[in-house]
Order: sequence, then structure tokens, then C-alpha cells
Amino acid sequence: MKHVKDLLKRADMADARAMPTPMMSGLRLDASRAVFDRPTLYRSVVGGLQYATITRPDIAYAVNKVSQFLHSPLEQHWKAVKRILRYLAGTTNMGLEFHKSEDFRILAFCDSDWAADPVYRKSTTGYCVFLGSNIISWSSRKQVSVSRSNTEAEFRAVADAMTDTMWLQKLISEMHLP
Repeated sequence: MKHVKDLLKRADMADARAMPTPMMSGLRLDASRAVFDRPTLYRSVVGGLQYATITRPDIAYAVNKVSQFLHSPLEQHWKAVKRILRYLAGTTNMGLEFHKSEDFRILAFCDSDWAADPVYRKSTTGYCVFLGSNIISWSSRKQVSVSRSNTEAEFRAVADAMTDTMWLQKLISEMHLP
């Protein structure tokens, strides 16, 4: 909560109106418009948002997208960052909650957006892994290589989620949990 308030203050958005989502659906960020005149502020706020994803996986995808423009942020990128901040301002009571559970089943969900990067045509993979009802791992990142189809992009997302899931299964078995 304090971290979010510090980010809002740093961005001169202490009284910002809350938004229902961290990013508009279908938003395409590119590198072809007006340059943002305060790149140091952009990098500072985005760095704070990256830190916030530790306890707020709901902003991981949006933060991943704005992080791709740290080298030369534009006005449209700053607007996207401000929307994330406005979303956080309205959801300060949200975060990770862990509940005691005897359920040690691992459940993973994944998805990808095929060729969504407008410049390099790379896909983004996202997944989350649950131990019982508690989320214990998540990721949102650009795929290393270009997928030639939606199926291939989805397969890469499944492979990433399964790699993490298999590692967690091994960890749980080494801890002698059922």
C-alpha cells in the first residue's frame, strides 16, 4: 500500500481517479510517436511497478509491456504507465492472500498472444501456477523466438508453464510433501 502511494506521488498522481483494469484491451504500444520528455521519471516509476508485481501478479502483463520501452519512452507509453498507477490506486486493498491448506495439488494456467509485438512480431507468454488454492508462481514475458502460428505460440506457453510446474513438483517431492 505504501509503495503504491509512493509511486503515485512520484508521478504527481496522488489524487488520480481509479481505473477498473491495468491496461486497455488490445492496446498496441509502438515506438513511432511523440517522445516523453522525462525518461528518468518513466524508468523510475516502471522500476517501482516491476517491484510491485511481486505481490500484484494482476499487473504483470501490463508492466511487462511498458518495460519494453525503458530505453526511449514515448507519451503513449507514459499514458499506459499512468493507467496502471490509476488501477493500483483503486485496488490498494488487493494483493496476494495465502490460506492454510492440506491440498498439495499443482494446477497451472497459461496463455499467449500470437505475434502481438508490432515491431518484432514476437508473442507474449503468461502463466500462473497454484499449489492448492494459493498462487505460488507466475510469469509474463516475450517469447524468445517468433512463432509461425497461434498454435506454436500456445505450445511455447504450455512448455514454459510445464517447466515451472515440473520444477515445483520436484521441489515438493524433495520436501517430502504428499
